[in-house]
Amino acid sequence: MLLDYYKLQDHPFLMTPDPRLFFASSAHSKAHAHLLYGLAQREGFVVVTGEVGAGKTTLIERLCGELDPTGFAIARIATTQVSGNDLLRLVADSFGAPAEGEKATVLRGIIAALRNAERRHLLIVDEAQALSPTALEELRMLSNITDGSRALLQTILLGQPQLRQLMASPDLDQLRQRVLASYHLSGLARDETHAYVEHRMRGVGWTGLPAWGEGALDLVHDASGGIPRRINRLCSRVLLAGALEEAEVLTAELVQTTAEELEADLLGDAPAPEPASAVPSYDIDAFDALARRVEALERQIARRERVFNKLLDLVAGLEERQP
Repeated sequence: MLLDYYKLQDHPFLMTPDPRLFFASSAHSKAHAHLLYGLAQREGFVVVTGEVGAGKTTLIERLCGELDPTGFAIARIATTQVSGNDLLRLVADSFGAPAEGEKATVLRGIIAALRNAERRHLLIVDEAQALSPTALEELRMLSNITDGSRALLQTILLGQPQLRQLMASPDLDQLRQRVLASYHLSGLARDETHAYVEHRMRGVGWTGLPAWGEGALDLVHDASGGIPRRINRLCSRVLLAGALEEAEVLTAELVQTTAEELEADLLGDAPAPEPASAVPSYDIDAFDALARRVEALERQIARRERVFNKLLDLVAGLEERQP
């Protein structure tokens, strides 16, 4: 619907990573530089952390797209909570080695696969914060596999901020010594949030319709914390609401209302806490906050009613055009 009304070639804010719309923010450019530096060392580990939705996967998609497939054999593993032995089997399977049998057999298969190929081997482990210290230690042992003085495997660890805490464990001191580059992806700054939104819209044919009203993109930044996935989720809903209302300007009020709707949809209304005593107390600030909340809900209801009526009109129009 929004593609038709706003004449966009594609959806600018899909949740799945899209390397075509990669936005080189200052943080992502630095993270990309750390990855390239780490790869140039041809050994050890590179670690990239960030909040959920910060753009780690998009960053890796871009990196993999730049690497020559004739020069790199890339294996990607998305871990949950696997044991060290199971992780070895995943690595073996990803590099085309036998994954069945005892641990020693699996290890021999991995070593043979690494030594028999002319390409460099790169292992990318996503959600690495879910790995146990034992599993991380298995990855360190794999980094010891060499052919003469040449390391045969290099590993990139991607994870949420908890990965940094995990790797700070005294038991993983030897692994930390093998980390050649490490970077934490933070959220976009306010001006970069503006640029990110406009960059993605221009990437799908945006020519200025709809326009973003004064303060609208500031509210997008405030509501999302500058995290790209949260920006995408909010802006996607704002565009849909704008298309349904045939709005040529996406106002700050529309962004605020949509952000409140998203929060209500995702979290629901939390139950009120039990009073600490039977004596009633009155908090003027609480009453003001409640009044603002009621006003926001009224705006949501009114807008949803307009959207619902618009959908009914669209459905009626489609039925009339049917033979």
